[in-house]
Amino acid sequence: MKSFTYERVHSLKEATAAVKSHPNARFIAGGTNLLDLMKLQIEVPVHLIDISKIGLQNIDATDDGGLRIGALVTNTDLAADGRIRRDYALLSRALLAGASGQLRNKATTGGNLLQRTRCPYFYDTNQQCNKRVPGSGCAAIGGFSRQMAIIGSSDKCIANHPSDMAVAMMALDAIIETAKPDGGFRKIPIADFYRLPGQTPHIETTLEKNELITAVTLPKPPGGTHVYHKVRDRASYAFALVSVGLILQKDGTGRVALGGVAAKPWRIQAAEKFLPQGAKAVNTKLLEKATPTKENAFKIFLAEQTLEAALKQGRA
Repeated sequence: MKSFTYERVHSLKEATAAVKSHPNARFIAGGTNLLDLMKLQIEVPVHLIDISKIGLQNIDATDDGGLRIGALVTNTDLAADGRIRRDYALLSRALLAGASGQLRNKATTGGNLLQRTRCPYFYDTNQQCNKRVPGSGCAAIGGFSRQMAIIGSSDKCIANHPSDMAVAMMALDAIIETAKPDGGFRKIPIADFYRLPGQTPHIETTLEKNELITAVTLPKPPGGTHVYHKVRDRASYAFALVSVGLILQKDGTGRVALGGVAAKPWRIQAAEKFLPQGAKAVNTKLLEKATPTKENAFKIFLAEQTLEAALKQGRA
């Protein structure tokens, strides 16, 4: 790990002021991903701004019947909140399917949204990776690609997104609130938050430099039955090969988002009208532009089977 300077701030105003003074700084709260990346010198910030004491740890009702989740609410507290468990069960179940209890105790809502890919070529600094070093190439293309994305990838990157929480947030139409260093604020629909790799896979979100996530707002509860079904290589503490976040209404309509298949949580709303027709019809539309490798082509069938299992659970 390279040397860096550190400061702790105690308000949002102090945080934005600090990042103005240190343009190459990074914000840190739980640090469950950033510190690992720093140890490997994948991330090399010269200054860390600790925002863990600036508040942003409340879950509050909104005027339209939804919830506003502070960016520093831990994954454990979010999953355990009674309103989340009752009205947004998909989110609670997705959180509990991820990581370990120890990590959930530290990981934050904002940090979870920003965690970076677990592609082994990204983590191996001896390998080519356009996410880590733009323009260096992608060793995953032509390499071991079983875990990689099957849709939305490019000739520059085939890595996938690791978050379980973000899959649920995508199905729930979450809105991400941010604060900018210039004092401005934004609200970004999660559908517009993540970027596909294209020719610039190192640019993963639509956040501007040093823009800070302050909260995530959930619209009023969608109702229905909520199912999160995750398929992985081992029973716990593993990232998804394929996951399905499903909200199913009594009339058979609903919402569906996939994890483990793309560089972002994958949702195609046009596919959801096929839910009454079953998993095969939905999967055909969801993954109609898939470009898998030989090693991960099985994910297309696995996504269909996982969605079928989720539908059966939702109808039970």
